[in-house]
Parts: sequence; structure tokens; C-alpha cells
Amino acid sequence: MRSWDDPRGSDIAETASMRGMKSLIGDAVLAALVTLVGIFGTFGADRWTATAHRPVDAIGVGLVVATGLVLVLRRRRPVATLLVAAALTATYLVLGYTYGPILLALLIAVYSVARHRPPATSVPTALAALLMLLVHIFTSGATLPGVFGVIPGSAWVVVPFAVGLAIRLQREAAARARAETLRQRVDDERLRIAQEVHDVVGHGLAAIKMQADVALHVLPKKPEQAEVALEAISRTSSDALEELRATLAVVRRTASQGPAPGLARLDDLRKRMGEAGVQVQLTTTGEPRELPAPVDLTGYRILQESLTNVLRHSDDKRASVTLDYAPDALVITVANPLAGSPGDGGGLGVPGMRQRVAALGGEFTAGPTGDGRFEVHARLPTEGHP
Repeated sequence: MRSWDDPRGSDIAETASMRGMKSLIGDAVLAALVTLVGIFGTFGADRWTATAHRPVDAIGVGLVVATGLVLVLRRRRPVATLLVAAALTATYLVLGYTYGPILLALLIAVYSVARHRPPATSVPTALAALLMLLVHIFTSGATLPGVFGVIPGSAWVVVPFAVGLAIRLQREAAARARAETLRQRVDDERLRIAQEVHDVVGHGLAAIKMQADVALHVLPKKPEQAEVALEAISRTSSDALEELRATLAVVRRTASQGPAPGLARLDDLRKRMGEAGVQVQLTTTGEPRELPAPVDLTGYRILQESLTNVLRHSDDKRASVTLDYAPDALVITVANPLAGSPGDGGGLGVPGMRQRVAALGGEFTAGPTGDGRFEVHARLPTEGHP
């Protein structure tokens, strides 16, 4: 839980404050520019308009200035900004002043409410602004009468509103897509961590259970052999804890607790399996070489899970492991006599191995063979990995 005095919280608040200040400054600059354009443009429109209209005076200039300056609040208070701008613009037009840059401020206010407020709020606000704007159609003789004036008059609201709403919907869709991508990444990371913990803990617990069964079986008659089994349990549990710590260190992207497991630890794995009662025969073909980290880790996990399944499910505790270092791939084969129920280890066993291999673009099969064995076969491409 994050404490109230966490510096990260203050950094976030400070960043949000800076963004708000930049937005306010940007809107102030925009309002100033629109106001200046409105003043000079209004005088120009007044001079060059041939139709009858009221000459621009102090009241007209005041309305233009007020409409431009209200844009300072276009993002913080877009609803109020539009209603005020629409009322000022409608007053300007009803008084008989000529069409001019005051409509530019109205366009920006309409766009802002559509862009920064949801449709449930922006649509009624825009309709109210439209009704105010259309008042002059029916009160001024200089405009087109009836529907012929309503259509072009409505465009001053409808067009910028449509643009603002389209941009809002597009950005909301992009935000949802980013959120879905992030959620998928979180789910994938959780599954990856679950697979790592399953492989480490499942292997250790299977070996510990086997040794515990041996200890319980020989304790009454051969306590010295029970002591050997208990020592093996101690070593196996210590190794499993150490590997779990290393795995969690990698998950946290810290290397202080040890590197990720790989095929360099295969001898340790064989030793632990041997202590648990599984005889592992290893055959290596090709020239062993340093493998990309994802391939190295996946190869180790496949061997670990396959041998753990032999320990759990096979009555004949023998397994043959073949590592083939092909020029463009690492080929792993683990086979054991099909005695007892091979199973898949439940949970994330065989499906987890298949998913690991698929993530590297490899090939994976697991199942009985025609010669009475259960075989796990994986081909891991070594090209195209960091």
C-alpha cells in the first residue's frame, strides 16, 4: 500500500499540475489571438460588407472581446464557455452587426465542448447554443428567412461539434485499445509467472514427496536409510527455494539473487532427480554452444517438467534425455517406459510446455509412442532471439 507521503504520489500530482498549467497557458494564448483577430477582423468586415447592418461601435467590440476571452476556460469549463459564447454571439447578431470573426470563437467553443465532454452533456449544450444562435434568423431582416436561414446558421454549430465528437470518439477508442493491450500484457505476465513458479515448486515438491515416502517406508527397519532420504529432502527443498528466489529475481528484473536457470544447471537437475529415484541417461549430439536466454530457459524448463512427470506418474523411474544442438535449433527429446499413468502433471504441465515452445516459434509433441514409451519432443529455434 502506498503511503500518503510517498514521493511518487507527489511527483504524479506535480506532473498533473504542470499539465494543467500548460493547458491554461495555451488556452490563454489562443483566446488572446482570437480576440485580436476578432477586433481587427470585425472592423474589416464592417467596412467591406455591402448589406445593411449596424455599424460596429463600442458595444459590438465589447461583445467580440468578451466572446474571445471566454475561450480561456474552454477546457476547464467547456459547457459554461459555450453557453456564454453562444449568448454573446447571439446578442451580437440580434443587434444587427455584420457577420465576422466573432463566429470563430463560437466554433472553437462548440468544438471544445464536444471534444472534452461526453455526448450526454455536450449534445444538450450544443442544442441550447444552436437555439440561441438561430434567434437572429427570425429577428433580423438582413438574413435569409425561415428554413433557408436555419440551414446555414446551424452549420456554425453542427460542423465543429461533429469534428470535436469524432476526435473524442477516436481517442476514446485508442485509449480502450491501449488499456486492452495493457490488460493482455498483465495477463500474459501473470501466466508466465505462474508457469515459472509451477515448474520450480512442482519439481521440488514431487522430489520431496518421493523421498518422504521412502523415509516413511524404511524408517521402522532401516533408520539409517531414512536419514539419507531426509537429507535428500533437505537438499532438494533448499535447491528449490534457491531456484524460486532466482526465478522471482528475474521476474522483478533484478539480477542480485542469481541468474535465470538454464541448461548449465542440467547436472544439478540430474542429481536431484537421481536422489529422488529417477535414473536419467543423457545423450548430447552436435556441438554444445551458448544459447539465447529464452531458448536456454525454455529448454531447462522442458527437461525439468518432463522429468518431474516421470517422477510423479511413471512406475518405471527411468528416462532418456537427448539434446541435439542443430545448426538452427535445439532439439530436446525426453522418453521413459510407458508404465503406470504418464499424465500431464495436471495444471500447467504439458500445456505449459507447449505454450513455452509456441512462444519461441518452435514445435512440440508429447504422447505415447509405438514402442511402449512416453516421449516429449521439442524443437526450439535458436535464430531470431536476443
